[in-house]
Amino acid sequence: MVPARNLAGVDGCKAGWISWSRDNNESAPLLRIHGRFQDLVSDLGGGAVIAVDMPIGLPDRIVGPGRGPEQAIRPFLGARQSSVFSIPARASVEARSYAEACAKALETSDPPKKVSKQAFNLFPRILEIDTALQHDEELKSRVLECHPEFSFCRLNDGVPMSTPKKIKGAVNPEGIEERIGVLERHGLDRGMFERGPPRGAFMDDVVDAAINLLMAERHAAGLTTPFPSRPARDRHGIVIAIYG
Repeated sequence: MVPARNLAGVDGCKAGWISWSRDNNESAPLLRIHGRFQDLVSDLGGGAVIAVDMPIGLPDRIVGPGRGPEQAIRPFLGARQSSVFSIPARASVEARSYAEACAKALETSDPPKKVSKQAFNLFPRILEIDTALQHDEELKSRVLECHPEFSFCRLNDGVPMSTPKKIKGAVNPEGIEERIGVLERHGLDRGMFERGPPRGAFMDDVVDAAINLLMAERHAAGLTTPFPSRPARDRHGIVIAIYG
């Protein structure tokens, strides 16, 4: 049985969810795949700070290009801004089809805007987290939304990554190497990445979960900042912010 871990960086992947986890005083992070978000929460044990690359908190209406957090971090990312998808209002995310999602998005956005297919494909994962947080008040206080490209920028002295993680849908080795360099400078062992991705994930998922582990560690130490600085909460009391 794997002992409880109190820090975790998480990313969505083909097999479900991928996490790097460790205790504050433990130097060897553990890489795991979890089928569902609730499985991940159970596998980590109670009290874990979980930094996840997935939108958290769904407003009832969108004003401008996406939720407040998405609008807040884009100016920092330069050429990497396209990695920040605009997530629509709750009614759209809860829709059962792409057509319904677009219709609901048009009704609840100003200016009216449909949903991108990339964003729509995230909706089942978003709702996994949303459902878990709605039913667990304690969990709300320790699950935070992060965005890997913004996190890499923050830990790279405010400079965005110069190379993409993927080119035309394929993992870009140069982009992965640039990001591993940042992770190594912040204390993660390069050997963590030598085995490559586990089955059901890709190398970009592995490095994204790793940067989120560092953000979970920083958050637990009180070193992160919410964007926007005064985040709203949705109708279920869930904070709408990206931490960096």
